[in-house]
Amino acid sequence: MLRSMLDTEAAREILSAGASGDAWYGSSTADVLSGLDATTASRHVEGYAHSVWELLLHSTGWMEEVARRLEGHAPSPPPDGDWPAPAAGTESEWVEAQRRFQAAAAELSERMAAFDADRWTAMVGDARAQALGTGVTFAAMVVGVIQHNAYHTGQMALVRKALGM
Repeated sequence: MLRSMLDTEAAREILSAGASGDAWYGSSTADVLSGLDATTASRHVEGYAHSVWELLLHSTGWMEEVARRLEGHAPSPPPDGDWPAPAAGTESEWVEAQRRFQAAAAELSERMAAFDADRWTAMVGDARAQALGTGVTFAAMVVGVIQHNAYHTGQMALVRKALGM
């Protein structure tokens, strides 16, 4: 578990690169989503548990939750749930889902910049609960959500490939 201080500026750059920049490991989330329409993004593929849209909403919700925690709120699951279902699936809703993801990344970055650096080693929650992301330091939580985004972006890329896109 990460118990050290966090290089906040480096973490913010990594978060931004993964969301919409030049990610070291490959395509950013924005790159993976580029050119997908609502119908394609909501399709399920045999062998994959979630659609691209579901993966995007899941990642968005957890970034929003981590930003809330950095503001001092008690840990909880994302307000829309761990795996929220997409709305009706219109193009405008798909565009809004992508906008919300980027807004969540920007908001998280702002909260990271404003966070008291002396608190990066403080614990989130009272006990380790992996599903809730507690019992780790604030630094570990932030690194974890960045890793979480990269993991699910990889899943989005695999689903997209399986869809022939």
